[in-house]
Amino acid sequence: MAAIERPAGTRYARPYATPDRLDLLTGPVSGIVRLPRHLDWSGNAEYDLDSPGRIVDLYRTVIIEAVTSEDLHTFLDARTLRQLWALLWLPDAVRQAWESRFPDLAQIRRLSAAA
Repeated sequence: MAAIERPAGTRYARPYATPDRLDLLTGPVSGIVRLPRHLDWSGNAEYDLDSPGRIVDLYRTVIIEAVTSEDLHTFLDARTLRQLWALLWLPDAVRQAWESRFPDLAQIRRLSAAA
């Protein structure tokens, strides 16, 4: 079951889902992925995971819009997430929720910023 994180100090803010463990993220790592409407209602919900820009877009979209652990497990891969983490533009509340739960992600971002 994914943890639902509500940003600190925000009574009515939308909560964000995080997985219990990163190793549970076993989604696809290549090919075309079509996100369901509850994750991407833009009309451009097809992502080519072999395209660097589109895989970043998919990860950002899923991390921000997921409401269940199943969403995260289905579409994200732990190894790929670690590779992309420092590149992902995420709202501060989302990044904080994930990095407080998984300190190794915060470390990845710090190392990337120092490079």
